[in-house]
Amino acid sequence: MLKPLYDKVIIELVKDEKTLASGFVISSDEKPQEAIVIAVGTGVTTNSGVHVPIPLEVGQKVLFAKYSGDEITHDNKTYTIIGYNDILAVI
Repeated sequence: MLKPLYDKVIIELVKDEKTLASGFVISSDEKPQEAIVIAVGTGVTTNSGVHVPIPLEVGQKVLFAKYSGDEITHDNKTYTIIGYNDILAVI
């Protein structure tokens, strides 16, 4: 199991692909991209010592900028580790 640190979030990209009757697969290259939250870090501590948790939950759908984060493969699945600040919205 992957557990992100601090303000990091692990997401799994939602594939937005359409298969035509001819069998061709067309994927969307639109920005931003949609993903499902897989794991959430513990948050950060400010300079004044206040702990600020990340306000996301596992299973939520989020939008993030297309070229954000780092792609990894774990247990034959592809995930993206992204900073919380790179998430644009919760769907």
